[in-house]
Amino acid sequence: MIADPQSAFRALADPTRRQILMMLRRQDMTIAQVAGNFDMTRAAVKKHLTVLTDGGLVTVRTRGRERLNSIDPQGMAPVRDWLGVFDAFWDDRLAALKSAIEEDSP
Repeated sequence: MIADPQSAFRALADPTRRQILMMLRRQDMTIAQVAGNFDMTRAAVKKHLTVLTDGGLVTVRTRGRERLNSIDPQGMAPVRDWLGVFDAFWDDRLAALKSAIEEDSP
């Protein structure tokens, strides 16, 4: 059974959130550190991080007074599983194309 990827796709739909994920793949960051890379308020960045967290793509942990955002390694699994359904579709189509080409070859 494939987990519902709806919230992850919603999170990935926004280019700013995709940029945030790209930054978090290199290092864990606070809201302030993320906000330093954008021309928007910290509150706006926090909203983006909340959507990413709700989508299961980012986790938040406390270190002293800081709240660090990091990529959740399992967060992409529902997206990967959903997309994986189409692997079989393309595998079948490509296998049929290969057979057709081989049948027509001298």
